[in-house]
Amino acid sequence: MKPISRVLALAAGLLTASAAFSQSYPSMPITMVVPFAAGSGTDAVARIVAKKLGERLKQPVLIDNRAGANAQIAAQFVAKAKPDGYTLFMTTNTSHSANPSLILNLKYDPIKDFTPVARVGELPFALVVNKDDPARTLREWIDNAKAQPGKLSYATPNSTSLVASETIKRIAGLDVLSVPYKSSPQALTDLIGGTVKMYVVDVGSGMGMINAGSVRVLGVTTKDPLKSMPNVVPIVKEVPGFDLTSWNGIFGPAGMPKPIVDKINAELQEALADKEVQKSLAQLGFETWPTKTPEEFAKYVADQLAHWSTLVKQAGIRAQ
Repeated sequence: MKPISRVLALAAGLLTASAAFSQSYPSMPITMVVPFAAGSGTDAVARIVAKKLGERLKQPVLIDNRAGANAQIAAQFVAKAKPDGYTLFMTTNTSHSANPSLILNLKYDPIKDFTPVARVGELPFALVVNKDDPARTLREWIDNAKAQPGKLSYATPNSTSLVASETIKRIAGLDVLSVPYKSSPQALTDLIGGTVKMYVVDVGSGMGMINAGSVRVLGVTTKDPLKSMPNVVPIVKEVPGFDLTSWNGIFGPAGMPKPIVDKINAELQEALADKEVQKSLAQLGFETWPTKTPEEFAKYVADQLAHWSTLVKQAGIRAQ
């Protein structure tokens, strides 16, 4: 057989094998890694989506929380996993948009080390304070912070909270101390207890405390009011120039076979179109906003990486 014929035969064989593999996929449970703790907004979204996706794929989709190091632990784990479709990664802009600008010597590449499957949607964030805080509006809180330079603090368990808070500080001219946390539930607990004075929390993990009246919402990160909190002012109305979107999406390790990627994407589209899934996600304040193709998501991820690089620089945050 001539060399070119061998190459063509090999390529045809690989395509046939890949197609056959995708037809039998999945034949065992799938693991969906989440880079944040149980009780976080991303965890809540992952559990809703995983349940319906598992029903459609006819195999359980099991959640594996690997919290810590600003999503680095989970990202590195997934990047090194076998790219067979049995390890998925539901993550956010923290690992794939912000970390490259926030962390020196990052041990994974958000583009090269992952296979984009689909964006799931947007998880809005809200600026909350203790229920006994004297401020009733975001403008009042900003004025109070200006009157007490260096005396107020904010919680930051993820990059969205950090970049959002630092952006508000820069634009409004505030001197407020950053206090890092490992998880959102811990940050909320300390806000309620008065250890910190402000927290830009993902609505998914904060909704329970918001509805219970344990914290007071002063603003949301979206450009328009949320359907779940129509009377809360967007932060941009009081902090002109504020522009931050917290997205949520699913990846696999680099090198996943395209037929499997396309199959997961197609089933995910159906799962996210389910009325009960949409209702459950809406109760978390989550805005369902899926990309139609893996290629569309890949472009979005690249664009967001560039956008967040600009946000971090404008906020004056130095990589550590």
